[in-house]
Amino acid sequence: MTKPRFLLVTYPAQGHINPGLQFAKRLARAGADITFVTANYAHRQMINRSDPTIQNGTSLSHAPFSVDGYEDGFKPGGDPDHYLSEFRRCGSQALTDLILTAVNEGRPYTCLAYTILLPWAALTAEEHGLPSVLLWIQPATVFDIYYYYFHGYGDIIRTNSTKDPSSDDSLTTLPGLPWKFSRSDLPSFMDPANTYTFAIPLLKEQFEIFDEKIKNPKILVNTFDQLESEAMKAIVKLSLIGIGPLIPSDFLEEKEPSGTSSGQSKDDNEDEYIVWLNSKPKGSVIYVSFGTIAVLSRAQMEEIAKGLLESGRPFLWIIREDKEKEKKEEEKLSFEEELQKLGKIVPWCRQVEVLSNTSLGCFMTHCGWNSTLESLVSGVPVVAFPQWTDQGTNAKLIEDVWKIGVRVKPNEKGIVESEEVTRCLELVMEGEELRENAKKWKDLAREAAKEGGSSNENLKAFVAEVMGQVSS
Repeated sequence: MTKPRFLLVTYPAQGHINPGLQFAKRLARAGADITFVTANYAHRQMINRSDPTIQNGTSLSHAPFSVDGYEDGFKPGGDPDHYLSEFRRCGSQALTDLILTAVNEGRPYTCLAYTILLPWAALTAEEHGLPSVLLWIQPATVFDIYYYYFHGYGDIIRTNSTKDPSSDDSLTTLPGLPWKFSRSDLPSFMDPANTYTFAIPLLKEQFEIFDEKIKNPKILVNTFDQLESEAMKAIVKLSLIGIGPLIPSDFLEEKEPSGTSSGQSKDDNEDEYIVWLNSKPKGSVIYVSFGTIAVLSRAQMEEIAKGLLESGRPFLWIIREDKEKEKKEEEKLSFEEELQKLGKIVPWCRQVEVLSNTSLGCFMTHCGWNSTLESLVSGVPVVAFPQWTDQGTNAKLIEDVWKIGVRVKPNEKGIVESEEVTRCLELVMEGEELRENAKKWKDLAREAAKEGGSSNENLKAFVAEVMGQVSS
């Protein structure tokens, strides 16, 4: 039998590329060949990280494309609508060229998979008679909320968001989801105060494609059945298939992740933070990271710093190097000397390696879905500090549904004060029930991903079904 061939196109952001690469590796293990497609500048960043998983190989190859006028990516202050228009135009042409070349060579693609914010990829596939599937890289719960937003509940959500947040009238209930959502629990793109206007039209177009153009659409979700059992079945008209968590298999199998031994470190800075972690008692360290996109205000950074000092516990805090370079001397944290004595501040780390270190006791996180899954699979409880997009919903799930963490409460100006930071850290570091719940979900996540587990079987069944459609 001919091996199935997948085109996989991702939006050029780290939160899309990381699960996309893990998905590609899972497809390869299921017997498929994969061509990974994203913008040139994102591909260059992947190569610069010296990640062996991105090298062209027998099952995984790369076909990056150029976005006219954005060879170095989108820059803050630019026109997002123009950027997305050019990304769409260049990406559609790149996919068309790949699809037609494969047909002419007698090795046509079997299916096109694409991540969030790329509805045009589905349209390009349909134009050439190629089956497509959405790889949803956020929780199934978030998918359901967007679905209902575009199917009769948009006005309700918008109206509830304008009501007094302390009243029950401000809470939104949705079919099949047994929780009530406040304004801060819903994706930030739905918020009346949202300034990122590009996302809702793209998501609306995605659901219109499902409604009007694709028969019996399937959505592959970076989650697992037991984690979101209600959400996976909430929408009768669509088939959601759990294939996650999409994180490195070595980490899921409790082996040392490839390329992470001390002799293969990227730089001296990495050696230093791993040695430092290894010197700390079990469960004693607070890990603080807000991902690759979120930019905290100076005032918020100062409050976090004070909260960490007040906790008196050792911490590893990731403050990105690009922001550090832009700092003027007078903008450095007020307590930098005291912070360096108590903890460690570094510009980058291998997060899965940090989370799997036995010294970790708590993860203060922006609740990006990749970070949320990595903390869950590592069994590390969470201080949830959401910023935007799906992160408020993820924080809701962390605190109220899975009960593996505590969510910070900002003041009336939107700042989380140092006393609140310390309060949440103490609750999590001393919370035996949170730790027990984290251990439970860690075991269930690993069970789902291994051979014979629900996510593993779901993906194999999907690949087999795609192959059956092609051969029939």
